[in-house]
Amino acid sequence: MLFQPNPKYDAYLLAKKGAGTSYPFGEDVAVYKVKNKMFALMGSMGINLKCDPDEAIIYRQMFDGVTPAYHMNKEHWNSVALDSDVPEDFIHKMIDDSYALVVAKLPKKDRERLLGGFKA
Repeated sequence: MLFQPNPKYDAYLLAKKGAGTSYPFGEDVAVYKVKNKMFALMGSMGINLKCDPDEAIIYRQMFDGVTPAYHMNKEHWNSVALDSDVPEDFIHKMIDDSYALVVAKLPKKDRERLLGGFKA
């Protein structure tokens, strides 16, 4: 049976401009990408999000539900348990930040097209 992402967070992730989802690691992990660059993974244990390294440490100290991301670069990625002490609005902030970090690293042409600043 195909894993069913948390519908509330799945919708929020997919509402990001240019975002899409796939299952390259198997049917139990949804991968969210923008311009073919991953900004989130969601599985039954929660969601992995890219994070500024300094903020990653702070968030882990603030919330029991934020830990270094499993099978990811732990300096830049956090795992967030969706049924934990992390408030929904803070998870949204972390999703927004993850998306912004990935978009900021895209080539200028892709970034401008995505953000609407490209002149054709």
